[in-house]
Amino acid sequence: MTKAYFATAINCIDGRVQTPVLDWMKKFCGVDYVDLITEPGPDQVLSEGPAEKVQAIREKVMISVRVHSSEVIAVAGHDDCAANPGPKEQHLHQIQKSVEVVSGWWMPARVLGLWVNEQWQVEIVADTRPSG
Repeated sequence: MTKAYFATAINCIDGRVQTPVLDWMKKFCGVDYVDLITEPGPDQVLSEGPAEKVQAIREKVMISVRVHSSEVIAVAGHDDCAANPGPKEQHLHQIQKSVEVVSGWWMPARVLGLWVNEQWQVEIVADTRPSG
C-alpha cells in the first residue's frame, strides 16, 4: 500500500467553505486527504477563546498529526460567517493570531492561515514556512 499524505483544516462548520478549503489544500499542499476539524467561527475561537474550546481543537489536531502524520495545518476564516460576523479586516487579524496560537503547539507542521472570500476562493493570509 502506498503512503497517503494528510493535512488538517480547522474550518468553520458552514458547509459553503468545506469544498473550497479541501480542494485548495489538496492542490496547493500536495496532499491526498484533509482531516477536518470544524467549529463555528474557528478564527475567533482560536484567537480569543474560551480556553476549553481551544484545548478541544488542539486535542483533535494532535490526533491528526500523530496518527496521520499531517504536515500542514490550516486555520480558515470566511466571508459571511454567522458565528463570527464582522469585517474582513477583523477576520484577517483573528486568522493571523490563530496561526500564532497553533504554531505555539510545537508540532512538526507548517501552519497556514486561509481566508475564503465572498466568491468562495481561498486566499493565503499567513504561512509559517520560511520564505526563500
